[in-house]
Amino acid sequence: MNHTITAPADTSALAGRPPSSERLVTYVVLAPETARVSDLFAPDLTVRRVEGPGTKAPKRPEPPTDPASGLHVDPDRYTASIDGRPLELTYLEFGLLAHLTAHPHRVHTRAHLMEVVWGYDHVVDSRTIDVHVARLRRKLGPVHRSGIATVRRVGYKYVPVT
Repeated sequence: MNHTITAPADTSALAGRPPSSERLVTYVVLAPETARVSDLFAPDLTVRRVEGPGTKAPKRPEPPTDPASGLHVDPDRYTASIDGRPLELTYLEFGLLAHLTAHPHRVHTRAHLMEVVWGYDHVVDSRTIDVHVARLRRKLGPVHRSGIATVRRVGYKYVPVT
């Protein structure tokens, strides 16, 4: 079993130094599958499981191809269309749409979206997500923009348009 270990936000406190603006480094540690992560690392480190060679990746849910709404997202081809009309999306807009539509009705926090779409473990600026959602809604058009619903003070969710 592979894990990614991320240090806490204030690593300088661990080293007995005052907080600084140093960048964090992510380390990949390989350990036997029988090893317990809690025995290997300090309790204030964040540990996430990462699929590696020899492990089976979980099946990705298929984004909806909803004839009623006309929205089709193809994550393998990085294409999205509404009623057969291709959408001109940036890489991040497509990633955001694909992730939201793959998990309909599930509320995603801004921090979660930043991690899965942008690849950051922390929110650099939550307005980044808001700006991309606004651009994506404009590109979806007046009928489909309501499919991306705002959950105030939490984040966003995809609700299929009926």
